[in-house]
Amino acid sequence: MKTVRVMLVDDHTLFRRGLAELLHGRSGIEVVAPTAGATEAARLMQEKKPDVLLLDLNLPPHGGLALLRTLQDYGWSGPTLILTVSDSEDDLANALHAGARGYLLKDMEPEDVTDAILRAVRGETVVAPAMTMKLVDLLQPGRQSKTRENLLAQLTEREREILQHLAQGMSNKAIARALDISYDTVKLHVRHILSKLNFTSRVEAAVFAVEQRSGPQSSSEPRKP
Repeated sequence: MKTVRVMLVDDHTLFRRGLAELLHGRSGIEVVAPTAGATEAARLMQEKKPDVLLLDLNLPPHGGLALLRTLQDYGWSGPTLILTVSDSEDDLANALHAGARGYLLKDMEPEDVTDAILRAVRGETVVAPAMTMKLVDLLQPGRQSKTRENLLAQLTEREREILQHLAQGMSNKAIARALDISYDTVKLHVRHILSKLNFTSRVEAAVFAVEQRSGPQSSSEPRKP
């Protein structure tokens, strides 16, 4: 059986080292790139060429999902398993929307983490047993719109303001001029918006903003004769 090469990204040193040692002792698994930070993750991904990414959800400075998007930009297309202490349904939804293949909790038994890694390599989507019913709930009709509303609530006031400008079809340079902020600042905000809303392009964000803006207006404002 081919050895599965795992890249582990977690900023908690004791947990990262402990899990790496536990996984090293499991049949068919090798941790090739344990790292604490986002800055060296892209380099290690290209250098070590792992089969699976084990990624902490709350990774500084911008979170694990933001790093996942960065790695995807660098060409990562393998299975990603989020490893976290959070049993939040919203975090589960955000991770899956971002392209994660699985969602694991840090209190799982080592053999269950091993099994999840091997199943992910086979193409399965895996979640911690404690999250199974929450995944079922997420798949119920009508839940996606609610999830999007929850994601929108995560945006800062400035990010909401920029999102509305995106809905008007404005470029980053035009937004920078309108808000009297730098072009690079706008780019950073747009990147955060896409990460928080789990979108891959500004067009998706703009369409979403238009839908959110038109929905409440149509229901709360009377038509003028």
